Amino acid sequence: MAIKLAMGLKVVFPAMFCVMLATLIYTLSVDGLPFPGRPDVFTPWFVTTVVDFYINIAPIAVWIAYKESNWLRSVSWVILLLLFGSLTTCAYVFLQLVKLTPQEASQDPMYHLLLRDSDRDKTGRGNKNSPVVTARFVFGALGCLMLGTLLYTILTDGSPFRRDLLYPWMVALLVSFYIDVVALSVWLVYKESCWITGTLWLLVSICLGSAGTSVYIVVQLLRLSSQDQLYLVLLSNRNRAGSGYERTTNIDTLIT
Repeated sequence: MAIKLAMGLKVVFPAMFCVMLATLIYTLSVDGLPFPGRPDVFTPWFVTTVVDFYINIAPIAVWIAYKESNWLRSVSWVILLLLFGSLTTCAYVFLQLVKLTPQEASQDPMYHLLLRDSDRDKTGRGNKNSPVVTARFVFGALGCLMLGTLLYTILTDGSPFRRDLLYPWMVALLVSFYIDVVALSVWLVYKESCWITGTLWLLVSICLGSAGTSVYIVVQLLRLSSQDQLYLVLLSNRNRAGSGYERTTNIDTLIT
């Protein structure tokens, strides 16, 4: 099952890369570059979708920065993500999948994909300067910003479900946005052991975009203590228990 998952992801992400690349090339050929001075492109809902898009890739950028031990590679990948969006997401995830050994792919590909090598055998506790509380505030603020932006645009420009909004660059932006949603959904489904809960959160993420994703991340961060390492939010409960995290938590609870 684990090997099939790894193989499936190796097919899905290159396929999404090709879809996005074809969409981008087509849009450039029929509608040119989306300069900020073009009112036919930068409509209120396009701007709102751009805000939604960049908030949605914020957790992906944080993950990439965490995965890369070299700061120069980290900055380079994040810049590429900001410039090319889902094209970079698909390329980066695929490269990480290719790096998995056959043993890692057969055991738990998501666990080895999400964590960097140096953190795979740690319990994730004992850091008094953990950024967990800061991350809660940041993603909570991003979620509130997106909700506020959505409400403002609805009040000033009406419903987004209009035919006139489906012009080439809006469609291209939506394709890129939802490819990133798919990438985040893979992590969300992996996190949730109950398929009902996972499906509900998935619907929230699809319907509310980055606002729903931000809420989900904050909920997961609230399950960590202020001394936990931030990377633990990446793991499912099963992986955290298997790494010794739950055992350490119980010991700490008894001591306190």
